[in-house]
Amino acid sequence: MNPTSEELLAQERELQFTRFGNDVAIDLGLHLLAAAKEQGLPIAISVRRNGHRLFHVALPGTAPDNDRWLERKARVVDLFGHSSFYVGTTFREKGSTFEVESGLDPELYAAHGGVFPVILRGTGPVGTVGVSGLPQAQDHAFVVTELESFLNGQEA
Repeated sequence: MNPTSEELLAQERELQFTRFGNDVAIDLGLHLLAAAKEQGLPIAISVRRNGHRLFHVALPGTAPDNDRWLERKARVVDLFGHSSFYVGTTFREKGSTFEVESGLDPELYAAHGGVFPVILRGTGPVGTVGVSGLPQAQDHAFVVTELESFLNGQEA
């Protein structure tokens, strides 16, 4: 069962950084890469800060289309300031779809799960972390699980 928009917002309130520079972005990307390799996942991974791609990798089983999905989902996060899954979920909960209601070009924007805002505590969204290659709920769940693991490790 997919999470509700309120559950998705709670994830955003919880999963926030106290600092986010290039070093943290690369460490986060490497953390996601290690987890994906351990689980044998065919995903592409991207970490960006203010539109600057700081980490990107495409594991075996991915295709150039996964990179396009990452970009389309990241544009949604950049525009709305929330996870791509949250944005799509809010439209579905209203009985519609992002594609119908947003008026945005679906070739450029995709409100499908997998890209999460990098939120700097006290500042707000400063980037994105995302994956593409699995069904959208699984893409989102992987990012959230690994982001939580990474942030818990940062605090230790």
